Amino acid sequence: MKKALIILGIIILFLTIIFSLRFIIGGPEDTWLCANGEWVKHGAPSAPRPAGLCGEKTEIIISNFSECAAVGNAVMESYPRQCRAGGQTFIEDIGNELEKADLIKVDSPRPNQVIKSPLSITGQARGSWFFEASFPAVLLNDKGETIVSGIASAKGNWMTEDFVPFEAQLKFSAAPGTKGELVLKKDNPSGLPENDDELRIPVVFESATEKIKIKVYFNNNELDPELSCNKVFPVEREIAKTEGVARAALEELAKGPSEEEKRNGFFSNFNPGVKIKSLAIENGAARVDFNEQLEFQVGGSCRVSAIRSQIAETLRQFSTVDDVIISINGRTEDVLQP
Repeated sequence: MKKALIILGIIILFLTIIFSLRFIIGGPEDTWLCANGEWVKHGAPSAPRPAGLCGEKTEIIISNFSECAAVGNAVMESYPRQCRAGGQTFIEDIGNELEKADLIKVDSPRPNQVIKSPLSITGQARGSWFFEASFPAVLLNDKGETIVSGIASAKGNWMTEDFVPFEAQLKFSAAPGTKGELVLKKDNPSGLPENDDELRIPVVFESATEKIKIKVYFNNNELDPELSCNKVFPVEREIAKTEGVARAALEELAKGPSEEEKRNGFFSNFNPGVKIKSLAIENGAARVDFNEQLEFQVGGSCRVSAIRSQIAETLRQFSTVDDVIISINGRTEDVLQP
């Protein structure tokens, strides 16, 4: 009996030694442990010591609109757009467009639009912005360096205080996917600093791989020979990737069908010159505000119904939209009435 107890004791001692060595020389328990903010070896881990202090939480610091939107926070498609995160609201940079609206207005490109070469610039400026029917246009890279400069030309009599249409075209080469700035300068033949002025528009240079597909909805006299007014059909468009994809879809809708789409029977009930002033999507409702051109000389219940269907179906392709509320210059009552 005594001999058996001695043997059992030896076995237990042997197993204890083996179990202890298990944590010293290897096995699944070999790792780095966090103790008082420091990494401490447990056993013999094969992995190198982790970088940084242990117990440290990874915190995403958001300081602007782009960073806020990039991590998936909700974006209010007002103008300028707003993004909310951590109790803060970040407003999208649109340059100084609003401050200069009474002097110069740009139809294309819009702030933060993805652009490619050649860039066509169109808009209107008061006659005082020109000299000899032109003014300078400059494209800058993300370092503020000049990529290319050119001239915007008046498309009418510039000897007036009224707004005069202008256009320009710039050919350029820039790093794909980077940001830049379009600067439209008031022509200042005097050279006096007090006569200087400029409009600054942030832009993004197109990246060849950053493309997405969307749908826009039109009527079609071949697919719907009876023209049932509110029956609309999708066409697919490929656009540059953007955070404001719903607004981009409406802008594609406002352009109307392409020549090829027209040949296939598609047509739009939109007036020329329709502009999207703002779009906000919240709690499943898309509130879209247009300029007065949307209902200019629009009559008849059929056409009104078709316009509403084109807008609603284009927006409802997005999972965040269940309901669509249309307004014109902020007015929702009696909008698009026959």
